[in-house]
Amino acid sequence: MQTIGRAGQAEQTITKSRFIAVAEYCADERAVAVTLRRLAALHSSAHHLAYAFRLKTPDGIVQRFSDAGEPSGTAGKPILQFLEGRDLINVCVGVIRYYGGINLGTGGLARAYGGTGRMALEAAEIVPYVEMTSIALELDYARLDMLTREVSKLHGEVIDKQFGERVRLIIRLPTKEAQTLKARYTAL
Repeated sequence: MQTIGRAGQAEQTITKSRFIAVAEYCADERAVAVTLRRLAALHSSAHHLAYAFRLKTPDGIVQRFSDAGEPSGTAGKPILQFLEGRDLINVCVGVIRYYGGINLGTGGLARAYGGTGRMALEAAEIVPYVEMTSIALELDYARLDMLTREVSKLHGEVIDKQFGERVRLIIRLPTKEAQTLKARYTAL
């Protein structure tokens, strides 16, 4: 499985219709909704915003697509096929269309939407998918710097800090490292 490390964007004009695609990492359906709302706001005068996404959840892989008013199967489905073909996870691709006045037909639409989505994915940085998890820790101030360095080495991040008598942290890091780190700092 793979995902996106850095977003990609592509644009092309086909028979006077302008297609703009954006491929981004999205951790969950809420992030997908935020991404699509942002694209819709940026391109409020566009005629269509088709999209597809694939997400890894505890129950398996969730994938959805929308043709955004285009004929069934001509917009979102071709985008989704590229996500499935490259086994991309936690990725959303939105393709905006500014209609140019000339009908492309169902085959032309599928090639235009799918092709522009593919171009955005090619422009993105594709990286191996690493399952991440969040853990909560509480520790003494004296151990904070050591923990922060260790989390960084494990390709994790501290996503929340609360200071009181002790420091309370929420850390996001690769799942395979989470239990070891938690056990080490809980034991201290």
